[in-house]
Amino acid sequence: MSTAVSSPGPVRLRLPATSANLGPGFDSLGLAMSLYLTIEARVSETGAFSIDATGRNAEMCSQVENNLILTTYMDVLANAGKIAPRLSLQLDNEIPLGMGCGSSAAALVAGVMLANHFGEMGWTPEQVLAEACRREGHPDNVAACLLGGMTVSGMHQGRVITATYIDNIDWKLMVAMPSSSLSTSKARALLPENYSKADAVANVQATALLVSAFALKRGDLLSAAMQDRIHQPYRMQACPLLPMLLPLAGSWGVLGVALSGAGPSVLVIAEANEDSSALRARIRSAASAPELEVVETKVSSGADSISIVIT
Repeated sequence: MSTAVSSPGPVRLRLPATSANLGPGFDSLGLAMSLYLTIEARVSETGAFSIDATGRNAEMCSQVENNLILTTYMDVLANAGKIAPRLSLQLDNEIPLGMGCGSSAAALVAGVMLANHFGEMGWTPEQVLAEACRREGHPDNVAACLLGGMTVSGMHQGRVITATYIDNIDWKLMVAMPSSSLSTSKARALLPENYSKADAVANVQATALLVSAFALKRGDLLSAAMQDRIHQPYRMQACPLLPMLLPLAGSWGVLGVALSGAGPSVLVIAEANEDSSALRARIRSAASAPELEVVETKVSSGADSISIVIT
């Protein structure tokens, strides 16, 4: 039987965008980026859900029906046998939707964290992560969203295991975004069921190099370490920016290039002191797209802990 819950005070969340896979690290690596979904939430005075959204894709973010944040929030509490207090949300969004930048992971994490707070669940951060991973189906994006930096994650005996590298990752991140989005389900449908031994070994080697590159701050390793034979070759047709930008790696201050998540955006990692305007010009020239949107960002330290809103 559902039980009513009290009405905790307003809260604020700040959740980063994430770029998963990073080339060979399929479903295991995620990089938190300093593009944020910021949410201020309080119990609604009208008894109905409401969302006031600003920022990128504000119209989509403001829709209450089929909103991933709210559906996750309600489902978590329903599964716990609790009545979900109706909420009033104020969102400011910087994360592109459907572009391989972890927008769904941020929404899932937000829903779980709001349920934990307003349902007074008392979950630890580890429990929040486990619930978000269960709902996402794989841990790479949600783990990076919560923990920040470059996070390695996997499942072992039903538990989420993580390792995070955050300190002094000062490489410049450039996200090149085409005009049309790509759903994760469509991107996954492009992948084969089986891989050759040679492809599997190549990706194991590249992933080991990539983790070492972040741990040791070895930018010179990224060009080779971000090579992939598991998912990128099969997604190129749906992500035409990728084959055009991959040749940039290893030249003009570009350290590495990879599909961002499942695409269609492409992540370009560059030297910290590389001129941003020159980088944008090279990316647009390589893509033969003078108007291509290229967003500059940096590595994020992850989700802010839930905090009380001062009113």
